[in-house]
Amino acid sequence: MGTLLELLRNLTRRKLRNGLTIGGIAIGVLALSTLGALAEKNNKLLEGGIQYFSDHVSVSDSSANGFGGGGLLKLSLLDQVKQVDGVAAAFPSAGAAAQGDGPGFSTGVPPEIVSTEPGAFAYEKFKLTAKLGRGPETLADGEVVLGADIAKVVGKGLGDTVALPVPPKVARADFINHQFRVVGILDKTLTAPDNFAYVTLHDGQRALGDSLPPALRGQVDATQLVGGIDVYGKPGVNLDDLAGRINKQVPGLKAIPPSEVVKAFQSFSAIFSAITTGSALLALIVGGLSVINTMLMSVTERYREIGLKKAIGARTRHILTEYVAEAIAIGMVGGAIGLSLGWLTTTVIN
Repeated sequence: MGTLLELLRNLTRRKLRNGLTIGGIAIGVLALSTLGALAEKNNKLLEGGIQYFSDHVSVSDSSANGFGGGGLLKLSLLDQVKQVDGVAAAFPSAGAAAQGDGPGFSTGVPPEIVSTEPGAFAYEKFKLTAKLGRGPETLADGEVVLGADIAKVVGKGLGDTVALPVPPKVARADFINHQFRVVGILDKTLTAPDNFAYVTLHDGQRALGDSLPPALRGQVDATQLVGGIDVYGKPGVNLDDLAGRINKQVPGLKAIPPSEVVKAFQSFSAIFSAITTGSALLALIVGGLSVINTMLMSVTERYREIGLKKAIGARTRHILTEYVAEAIAIGMVGGAIGLSLGWLTTTVIN
């Protein structure tokens, strides 16, 4: 009991210095826990992206500039893609931005209106499950299934009506959107579908046509255009090889090998994790050095007290135990504060 009281007395004798030391430790632990959580979530996002993109070949226009700069494809190219050896199925995709302005949501992916076709779900390895209502495999024209994040942002629930694309704060005179009935809200996936508003191919093509420059809208039949094609291979077919065959056999298309997408995700994940972990460890080291500095100053200032204790019989281990206990107490208080703040910060952000 006496040792504990002496420990508390020593800690309160230099309130400012010990407070600053505890604050330094708390900041270091806060940085470590928050940046570590950020890196972990980023890795989860990238893992989801790898799963989402690795089960098919994404095909787009090979030109750098298509209608309105979008690189659109003619729907007639779908039949040519299906004739390529090794293709099990190919599905067109059309859509547009889901909001008139503003950044993406929590995954960093811009919110999009994305078309889907029922047959694609039999081939997809990345399964979407409905938290409420129905999934996108049962959509009819005028209906929409919202991803977890976009549902929160637009503030719509099951059975509500939502206007897509969401109008910007100051809408142009030529801005067009349409009303959709929300028939489903998806479980969170931690990847791109969280920001997707799934509609039928017909509604996706209509949104695609509305997004074209006004001068082109009357000249282009949007029902004959798509934004891309998702290609699924037959069992045992190497998707990278399949992408190469599509590029060779169908002019004007760019098929992206899934391995390139996976490598890009993995490279970014490694770099991001190294940066966040390094920054967090640096902050924690600075906090640890502040403890060392405080204890060195404490020993220097109290050398007479140490000498007196040794003169009346205290041994070196007793004095060492006292100072180590003091350092541990400072570290534990700072660490507890830092962890609490880190937990609160990540909880609020999530």
